[in-house]
Amino acid sequence: MDETLASLFPAEGIATGCVWDAIAAPVLALPPERRRRFLLLGLAGGSAARIVRALAPGAEIVAVEVDRDVVRAARRHFELDALDLELIVDDALAVLRRERRRFDAVLEDVFIGYGDDVHKPDWIPHPGLDLAARRVRDGGLLVSNTLDETRQVAKALATHFPRTLCIDVDEYDNRVLVAGPKSLEARALRAAVAREASLSGSLRVLRFRRWRL
Repeated sequence: MDETLASLFPAEGIATGCVWDAIAAPVLALPPERRRRFLLLGLAGGSAARIVRALAPGAEIVAVEVDRDVVRAARRHFELDALDLELIVDDALAVLRRERRRFDAVLEDVFIGYGDDVHKPDWIPHPGLDLAARRVRDGGLLVSNTLDETRQVAKALATHFPRTLCIDVDEYDNRVLVAGPKSLEARALRAAVAREASLSGSLRVLRFRRWRL
């Protein structure tokens, strides 16, 4: 999409072996009873949503995608309707401004631009991540997929959450930031991924660490 790889639908299983695994993996940092409701900003073809659904089969998943053509393609080629999502076709910032529900995790994967020039819209980190943080339940997570804007996003997350982790993906420039409670630990999240059969193979490309400003 716009000369960049926006989604991947693996022939077998759910793991993509790349960035979408890193976006969805933080769900495993939540205890099972906290995997109840998720907000995904920037659905695209549903790669991360498919993993989240597998990790939290009974959860309510609200997914936001601005491009109707992308939604049509996802339904035709990516089996989007099988994921049982509440799909909102709208701008993510507009959704954040009017949404009143709270979520166990908000996963943000919003980019604009073309090819090698993709970047966050000008409303990320502010006010977008400030609004997203308000939608996170106590003890929940806010996840942001970043490129060149990692430090700015991390600084914004630190104003709302006591701890931030970073998931690096081999051979990708992406850094997935995971903000949450003080109990959030990189080693524990990695161990949870290792125990999850559907994602454990991705440990060869994922690196977990605590982010320090």
